[in-house]
Amino acid sequence: MSITITRRAALGAAWALLAAPAVRAQGAAGAGTWPNKPVRIVVPFPPGGLVDTLARSVSQALAAKFGQPFVVDNRAGAGGNIGADLVAKAAPDGYTLLASSMGPLAVNQFIYPTMPYDTNTAFAPVTLLASTPKVICVANARPWRNLAALVAAAKDKPGTITAGSAGAGSSLHLALELFKGATGTEIQHIPYRGAAPAITDLISGNIDMVIDNVPNILGHIRGNAVRPLAVATEQRLAQLPDVPTAAEAGVPGFVFGTAFGMAAPAGTPDQVIAAVAEGVAAALRDPAVGGRLAEQGTILGGQGPQAFAALIEREKRTLEPVIKRAGIRAE
Repeated sequence: MSITITRRAALGAAWALLAAPAVRAQGAAGAGTWPNKPVRIVVPFPPGGLVDTLARSVSQALAAKFGQPFVVDNRAGAGGNIGADLVAKAAPDGYTLLASSMGPLAVNQFIYPTMPYDTNTAFAPVTLLASTPKVICVANARPWRNLAALVAAAKDKPGTITAGSAGAGSSLHLALELFKGATGTEIQHIPYRGAAPAITDLISGNIDMVIDNVPNILGHIRGNAVRPLAVATEQRLAQLPDVPTAAEAGVPGFVFGTAFGMAAPAGTPDQVIAAVAEGVAAALRDPAVGGRLAEQGTILGGQGPQAFAALIEREKRTLEPVIKRAGIRAE
């Protein structure tokens, strides 16, 4: 199977409002002076998505902690590569940070034939912001009341069941490929431009299923607009206590979520990285920030640079063979 993603145009004009005039010296920021001007958090996706919500939530807390604005700058395009490249080429002085999914930090290198930066050397991991578990949902009009029935139907008529995703190579698509591998099924992938239109078509019955992030679809589940069959977690979720895990529903080993984290340009001083990581952890411990995110089905992060670096490496090892097996690529 070969899946094509259209690449977008190159990076646009430089962000001028808060950018430093021409500071490019390595290690320019010191622990005693940083921050003495606004800090930019680049989100390489459009406003309104989960990573954007996470970035804006912690940016307010970081601004309050450090006494300087932390301004979110959305630079979408090319699966997150455009915004990530902006950060990769920024001065490593602590004044440009990246808040992103694992695409630009780990897996896009396996999807795009060329990358504008070296994924393995361009960034210094700062911290995990949060992760979101996946839930398998089907349209209410479909007859499947449990995961076993869905799997049986997919095996009975291979390729006839349709599953929407947020786009080829998205975490929803990768979750589907992992599910197909775990169940030995062939399910037709229908890529959309984002998760929202896929959910809309699921509700209207135009597609059969999605494997989505819980925060994206939780409101529709609670409103009985879609039918949840299982969560891709090791334990049941507090937000969906009546929904079994995939293992309980007969698909052992299907555990998958989407991680979002913060990174800085390689060479950013360790003191600055530690300060940002500690600020994020404090923000996530604050019920006004972390409590609200957790209510939406988000699993909070804040574990720091080493743990986030290890997670990035695990994502690479896990998803590279999935991407290659499915033939997911960009042109």
